[in-house]
Amino acid sequence: MATIQISEADAARDFAGLMAQVRLGAEVVIENEARAVAVVRPAAPASPARLLSEIIAAAESRGSSALLDGDFACDLEGAVAAHPEPLDPPSSD
Repeated sequence: MATIQISEADAARDFAGLMAQVRLGAEVVIENEARAVAVVRPAAPASPARLLSEIIAAAESRGSSALLDGDFACDLEGAVAAHPEPLDPPSSD
């Protein structure tokens, strides 16, 4: 990953250009009088969504001793039943 050092004034003057470099994978160090005050880098990719059944299965396979009380299970079932539409999270750029 390339590292770009830039003054606060230059960063403010061309923030769109700075962000274009970040989207391409560059790390940008914003400086004030040769002292780093901020670092802008690409965000870590989001983790893929998992089904609740996959999470429970993973917990069980690891020997988790977590217990859900009956009220929680009822609340969760009610929430799932109230929203039967498929989850369609926004895609990230």
